[in-house]
Amino acid sequence: AVHLAESGGGSVEGGGSLRLSCAASATSGYTLSNYCMGWFRQAPGKEREGVAAIDSDGTTNYAHSVRVRFTVSRDNSKNTLYLQMNSLKPEDTAMYYCAVDVSGLVYCGGGTWWARNGYWGQGTQVTVSS
Repeated sequence: AVHLAESGGGSVEGGGSLRLSCAASATSGYTLSNYCMGWFRQAPGKEREGVAAIDSDGTTNYAHSVRVRFTVSRDNSKNTLYLQMNSLKPEDTAMYYCAVDVSGLVYCGGGTWWARNGYWGQGTQVTVSS
């Protein structure tokens, strides 16, 4: 199994920045550096939306709405995933979840890539005021 724990959320004014972190751990048989990891979010009354993802080779993929403003990165030596969020907007308000796909079969960052063979954490709330 894989355990993910997000941190770094909070309340900021529009235009501000936050950096989310996700500490990952896994039982034997899982090598996290081999997998697609990323972030999705869910706002009240809305469906889950992929935000950003990074594959095992460092290739990244972003939702159009966050491209240029957000940067996803990973430190495999620490089994940690990051999401640097700049120029935040009120529409970025949501619960943000860290996820990993352990199948190796998904297009990393495409659609709901985390949903079928993924693990995700409890989430961290991001609230952006206007």
